Amino acid sequence: MLVEFSIIPIGAGSSIGDQLARVLKIVDASGLPYKVNPMGTVIEGSWNEIIKLIKKCHDTVMKSGDRVYTTISIDDRKGKPNRIEEKVKSIEKRIGKHLKK
Repeated sequence: MLVEFSIIPIGAGSSIGDQLARVLKIVDASGLPYKVNPMGTVIEGSWNEIIKLIKKCHDTVMKSGDRVYTTISIDDRKGKPNRIEEKVKSIEKRIGKHLKK
């Protein structure tokens, strides 16, 4: 399963880098494969692993504020391991060049 999630603290001002750094330390310590992008983080793992991790991240941000907006997108496909890398490689193969990462 691939899941992209984004956590936005509401009322924290326009710079939220410190809170996001705390979230990404949690993601990194989880041991699950992940990729950070400018709009969120993609994680690969089982339903239970990922939901537990996102809850921990959400709860961490809630400790420092009164409101948090969390979005979650799920792509669940049976029998396809290492999708965090292979999905991009599949598209690159089809268009015949490497994409910017």
